[in-house]
Amino acid sequence: MNITTVLLTVPGLVLFETVSSIDNAIINADVLGGMKPWARRWFLTWGILVAVFAVRGLLPWFLVWVMTPGLNPIQAFTATFSDDPAVLEAIRKGAPILLIGGAVFFLFLFLHWLFLEPKSYALAWEGFFGRQGVWFFAVASLVLAVIVWFALKQGPLLAFGAVIGSTAFFITHGFREHAQRQEANYLGGDSRLTDVSKLLYLEVLDASFSIDGVVGAFAFTLSVPLILVGNGIGALVVRQITIGNVERIKRYRYIKNGAMYSICILGLVMLAESFGAHVPEWLSPVATFTIVTYFFMKSRRALKAHVAEDRTEGAGH
Repeated sequence: MNITTVLLTVPGLVLFETVSSIDNAIINADVLGGMKPWARRWFLTWGILVAVFAVRGLLPWFLVWVMTPGLNPIQAFTATFSDDPAVLEAIRKGAPILLIGGAVFFLFLFLHWLFLEPKSYALAWEGFFGRQGVWFFAVASLVLAVIVWFALKQGPLLAFGAVIGSTAFFITHGFREHAQRQEANYLGGDSRLTDVSKLLYLEVLDASFSIDGVVGAFAFTLSVPLILVGNGIGALVVRQITIGNVERIKRYRYIKNGAMYSICILGLVMLAESFGAHVPEWLSPVATFTIVTYFFMKSRRALKAHVAEDRTEGAGH
C-alpha cells in the first residue's frame, strides 16, 4: 500500500465513521442532557476507552479471526499487526466471506433507510420509496436470495457469509428498535432510571453503532492498523460532536442521506470484491468524500434558504 492510498484511506475512514455515527451522537447528547454532571464526565472521558479501544479495537481482531479459520485467537491478534506474506495471504483468502457478509449487512441497512425510516427527502426517488415501506422485506429477501444463489456457485462458505450478514443486520436492527422505544423513558426523566443504567444504555448503544463503522472499514482496506487509526479518530470526532455541536449538525438535514448512500456504495464495493472483482483501493474513500460533500453542500444550501425565509417573514411582521 503506497503513501497516496494511506492518505486517502485514513481520512476516508474518519469521515465514514463520523457521518455513519451522527444518529449515535444525537442520541448520546439527548440522554446525557438528563444525567448528573459526574455521569456525563464519566461517559465523555472513560466511556471513550470502551468506544475506541474495546469495541473498535477488538471487533476488527474478532473479524480477522472469524475469516481466517486456520488461526487461533492469539495468532489472529498478532496477524492483525503482521507483515508476514503468508499471514497476509491467509487473510486475503478468507476476506471474501467477511466482505460478502458486510455487503449484505450494508445493503440491508440502506434498503431499510430507503423504504422505512423517516428522512428529509434530498432526491426525487426517496419520496417514492418512502411510500412503499411494505415492500422492504420482500426486496431485502430477494436481494439475499440472488446473492446466495451466485455465492453458492463459488462455494458454501461464501453463501454462508451472506446469510451471516443478514443475521447481523436483523440482530442489530432489533436492538436499535428496542433502543428507540427505551429512549423515550430516558428522555422523559423516568425516576426509576438511574444514571448508571443510562450509562450502560449509552455504552451498549455505542457498541451497536460501532459495528457499521468497523464493517464498512473493510471496504476501504484489509489493513487492521489503518482501520484502528481511522475508526479511532472518527470515534473521537463523534464524541466532540456529542459534547458541543449536535444542534448545529441537526440543522444539516441531508447529512444522514449522505451517510446512507455511502453505505450503499461501500456495500456494492464489498459485494464485488467478495466475488473476486478488482476494485481500486482509492474508490471507496473517493466515493465517500464525493457523496458526503454533495449532501453537505445540499444541506448548506437548504439551511441558507431556510434562514433567508425566516428573515423575510420576520421583516414582513
